[in-house]
Amino acid sequence: MKNLSSPSLLLNPKHPKTETPESRQEEEKEGKNQLLLEDQDQLDQEDEDDKPRCEWDFNLSTVISSGAIEAVSDTLGAIEFDQSDRLLATGGIARKIRIYSINSLLPNEGQLENSYDVVSLLNHNNASEFYLCTPAKLSSLRWKPGSGGGILGSGDYDGVVMEYDLERRVPVFERDEHGGRRVWSMDYSCLDPVIGASGSDDGTMQIWDPRCDGGKCLAKVQPSVSRSPVCCVEFNPFSGAIVAVGCADSKVYGYDVRNLLEPLFILEGHEKAVTYIRFLNNHMIVTSAIDGSLKTWRTEERSLIKTFKGHVNSRRFVGLSVWRGGGLLSCGSEDNQVIVYDQRWGKPVWVHEFEPVAAPPPGGCGNGFVSSVCWRQVGEDRCTLVAGGSNGVLKVFSGRRRRR
Repeated sequence: MKNLSSPSLLLNPKHPKTETPESRQEEEKEGKNQLLLEDQDQLDQEDEDDKPRCEWDFNLSTVISSGAIEAVSDTLGAIEFDQSDRLLATGGIARKIRIYSINSLLPNEGQLENSYDVVSLLNHNNASEFYLCTPAKLSSLRWKPGSGGGILGSGDYDGVVMEYDLERRVPVFERDEHGGRRVWSMDYSCLDPVIGASGSDDGTMQIWDPRCDGGKCLAKVQPSVSRSPVCCVEFNPFSGAIVAVGCADSKVYGYDVRNLLEPLFILEGHEKAVTYIRFLNNHMIVTSAIDGSLKTWRTEERSLIKTFKGHVNSRRFVGLSVWRGGGLLSCGSEDNQVIVYDQRWGKPVWVHEFEPVAAPPPGGCGNGFVSSVCWRQVGEDRCTLVAGGSNGVLKVFSGRRRRR
């Protein structure tokens, strides 16, 4: 017969123990505490994952400044690489289009192992390949697709769209159909590179063809009922039939150029004028507004993905550029900084401050501002960012992906 008082039985962990209301409450309390700890650990991990981190090392490679004799304001309002990423065009208040080669922008590239530590100091006169004088201040520049870097389009403060033959260095097309109101933006279609679009203070986006007499207007759209100025126009480079328009009414309108009667989508979320639009891919765009934010959107769902804040922008055009290969965004700032965002995080991952402007122009920001930016769309582990300031200084930054 088994001895029921055997110590081995009494110490057996499988032996059922007596449960009381107090013990049950204690177990439930311990279980809740454990769940809270697990939830907190998960939140801590998510917070850690949400912290912006820069996976790139950026270094200043070249500084190109205006000569001492140039006393006029030289705010750079537009910077554009051509499709080959070998030529760069700049334009702005000084009524000049300057053309640079990548060799002049990065003179030490590929020559020295420590070239990242070398900063080239140049001026526009000896750094640029050549320049063209323009009849008005420039607000927008775009290289014409398929022209081999030979044709450059511009929009100006007098409401005129022009095209320049860079080989002959002469204007070859002029269009003045916006009633003398400032053209803020122009772009070319990738579906038919001859066709262009321009947006103006007159509240319209016009589509035109230089082959028609005088660049006859093929279509005209007034996105805003209140005729708010059109601040930016961007064709979808992945599907040229779509064009996106940003207006001073804080909205983004998307149209199919084959049927402009109604917009395909309207995006609402910015609080002030939308100044720039860039396509990230066929279905996603990023926008900039003078509410001090960038926003990414899914156009088909008409949904906001993320808001980016960390730069100052309440009244001026400060540029916007995307590097699709690296998932990076860049813009200028009214506190004289160039900002880089990673699409994964809503805060800057890198900031560089321009030198204060010694004598800011009348009505300008106290220490100047960064007015335009442009990524070079080549490479996976290396990148190039060009930024221009309100004092006419052009800075070229080289970036390398950090080793993990």
